[in-house]
Amino acid sequence: MVVKRNLTVQLDADLIRRAKVIAAERGTSVSALVTQQITELIEARDRYLRARESALEMMAAATDHGGRGWTREELYGQRLDRYRA
Repeated sequence: MVVKRNLTVQLDADLIRRAKVIAAERGTSVSALVTQQITELIEARDRYLRARESALEMMAAATDHGGRGWTREELYGQRLDRYRA
């Protein structure tokens, strides 16, 4: 069972007017528009957090390719040598 509660927000009068126009065009209410937008924000944040956690887990589980570590100088040596010359 979903418990619904009221939330009071203060918005600029012009913003409310424009939101009512959009709601009418979509055949819905301003409250439904706000609910949809907040739901989308929450879902986007949840997707980001899951993706971040997954990436961190993959990075933690990753191993060196070929069992060899690389130094910065080895990785960028040729580039550095070009600029030093």
